[in-house]
Amino acid sequence: MLQQVRSFLLELRSTNERWLEIKMLTDEYRYKILKLVEAQPEISQRELAKTLGISLGKANYCLKALIEKGLLKASNFHNNHNKLAYMYLLTPSGIEAKSSITLGFLKAKMREYELLQAEITMLMQETKTEFKLNQPLSVDTLQLSLETKAL
Repeated sequence: MLQQVRSFLLELRSTNERWLEIKMLTDEYRYKILKLVEAQPEISQRELAKTLGISLGKANYCLKALIEKGLLKASNFHNNHNKLAYMYLLTPSGIEAKSSITLGFLKAKMREYELLQAEITMLMQETKTEFKLNQPLSVDTLQLSLETKAL
């Protein structure tokens, strides 16, 4: 019975860790972290967190996850304040993963852009019909039309 409980707890812990990784280390963060680290290998976790707008704990978790996956390598160095710091380097598999993640990220952003363009076109047509504008619709003509209608 005790062995079953231990086995269950280990499985639960493993599932929880996978869930945390999926939740915290999305492709977007994976892409942004790999991009930042490639550009600035000496970036501190604090700077990384601030740049990405995430907590220091999340930055630490994400870096550790990328190191465990073999995408990053951390090595010690002395910074300009003669303090021991880390330098993060992309591994060969990290470079390959960054390329793959970049392509996926680009496809997702292009799809978002296309959907946004379609929504803007639809809204512009609705607005043009609503305000009965005879001229091409732009932000300026819409603003002018709204001001005229308000008077």
